[in-house]
Amino acid sequence: MKLLHLDSSILGENSVSRAVSAAIVESLTKADPALEVSYRDLAAEALPHLTLDVLGNPDGTPELAEFLASDVIVIGAGMYNFTIPSQLKAWFDRVLVAGKTFRYTAEGPEGLAGGKKVYVALSRGGYYGEGQPAAAVEHAESYLRAVLGFVGITDPIFVLAEGIAIGPEVREKALADALAQAAGLTVPA
Repeated sequence: MKLLHLDSSILGENSVSRAVSAAIVESLTKADPALEVSYRDLAAEALPHLTLDVLGNPDGTPELAEFLASDVIVIGAGMYNFTIPSQLKAWFDRVLVAGKTFRYTAEGPEGLAGGKKVYVALSRGGYYGEGQPAAAVEHAESYLRAVLGFVGITDPIFVLAEGIAIGPEVREKALADALAQAAGLTVPA
C-alpha cells in the first residue's frame, strides 16, 4: 500500500498541523511497516495557482497521478483566515479532475476516488467547532469534507488541535490531545 503525506503549513517547525500529521504517519507506518510513504511539502515547494493549461490537460498532472496511486493520504493543514492554506487549495485544483476523480452524471456528480483512506491533521487558532460562536466562519474542515466527498472519500478522519493561539497552556494541551489521538490510529484492513 502507498501512503501520500502532504503538509501545507507555512509555520515550519512551529506548526501544530505538521507535528500531528507526522504523528499520524508514524502511527500508520508502525501499524503497517510495509506502507510505502511519499512526502510532499506544499509550503516549501508551492504549486502555482491553477491556470487554463493545467485545468484543460486531459491527462492531469503529476500530483493527480501521485494521488491516484495512493491508498492512504495524510493531510496536514492549518486554518488560515477561516479556510485551508492556498498551497493546499492549489494541490486540490490539480487533483479534482473531471473524468479522473469525479464525473458528472444525469443524477449529479459522482466521485471516482472512493476506497482511499484520508487522515487530516487540522489545527485552528481559536474554537470553531460545532456549537462555538465562530462555527459559522469555519471553512477549513467543511471545505475538506466537501471536496473529499465530491471525489468519493466520504469518511475522512480528522485529528483536530483547536485553540492553539489562545495561550501556551491551551496550545500544549491541544497538541498533546491531538498527538494522543494520532498515536491510536491504524490503517484499515
